[in-house]
Amino acid sequence: MTGVWTSVWVTLAIQALASLVVFTPAVLAPAAQAEVGVHASAIGVATALIYLSATVSALLSGGTIGRHGPMRMSQASLALCGAGLVLMATANLFLIAAGALVIGLGYGQVTPSSSAILVERIPRHLRAFIFSLKQTGVPMGGALAGAVLPALILAVGWKAAALLCAGICIASAAALQSVRAEVDTGSETVEQTARAGALEPLRLVLSQPRLREMGLASFTYSGMQMCLGSFLVVFLHDHAHFGLGAAGAALSSAMIAGIGGRILWGVAADRWAKPRPLLGLLGVSMSAAAFATALVTAAWPAAVVFLVSAVYGATAVGWNGVYLSEVAHIAPPGRAAAATGASLALTYSGVTVLPSMFWAVIAVSGSYAAAFVATGLLTLWRGSLLLRRSG
Repeated sequence: MTGVWTSVWVTLAIQALASLVVFTPAVLAPAAQAEVGVHASAIGVATALIYLSATVSALLSGGTIGRHGPMRMSQASLALCGAGLVLMATANLFLIAAGALVIGLGYGQVTPSSSAILVERIPRHLRAFIFSLKQTGVPMGGALAGAVLPALILAVGWKAAALLCAGICIASAAALQSVRAEVDTGSETVEQTARAGALEPLRLVLSQPRLREMGLASFTYSGMQMCLGSFLVVFLHDHAHFGLGAAGAALSSAMIAGIGGRILWGVAADRWAKPRPLLGLLGVSMSAAAFATALVTAAWPAAVVFLVSAVYGATAVGWNGVYLSEVAHIAPPGRAAAATGASLALTYSGVTVLPSMFWAVIAVSGSYAAAFVATGLLTLWRGSLLLRRSG
């Protein structure tokens, strides 16, 4: 098990750093909006660009992982994420858009690479728990962004804060070379993904009903997760008149709860509950949290807002490990990386579409509440379908 845990901790650290980069623009947006020249709510466009690029990157990940190895691609992912933040720190709208696309190219490879590393190393009875533990890197990155970045922005400015995060990612990519030989070993999964065409993994997922159902559910769930990460700070700052530090703390509470949720739901899926009805219940619950967030006003006590944010995070952020372990479980033998990459193409498509929809609802209606409700209705639909079909 020693090699297993080395792989888990390495992939967890990579996931956390990459996720820190993805959440960073949303925390920087309120401080950067005057210099950039667009309102902070336009961060939804940058988020959509990140995940549009990640969709393509994830779809192609089977071939790149097969040719270069999952650890090498993880190193490349961190380097690309750092480079994207450097471009965003220019405050030039064109380069910000280019930076978002570069970040997405890196981020789209992270989870397929970690699945290729982990799937053949972990015992079956620990699959959901270990995948969920590794996926806590996503809310860890969000929690770090919400807790640390506001203080950095106040201390050194938003540009320097972005460049510091970029430097950490690039340095970490270089440092991972020391463990590459131990973690980045050849496998049946890597060999088969190397032979797969670019669209073959997508055909694999869409042709198998169980994989297709998981991918479509993740389309809405991931969109909800990113709307939470992208808009909660801006919503609380602009609508509920929270200070930037307090709004960042609410995001941190959501992400910390997401860490706990991922571990709890992973243990539950291994020991007590079937993955599909559990994912259905989480979909319904995240919808209820979104509806509650829509009701938040400046009159609400901060403690209540933090509680709602925590429930939101435990559900909208907590589902991913169970989902990824189920995809790896039901994928054909040796095809975990390809199935994960293609499923994540659907996942990232949701993250591309829903934040853009969220921003469009705000632009048309002037209401964050309407945007939270619209997103919640989508996850309620998919969660209800999973519950009914699992019954």
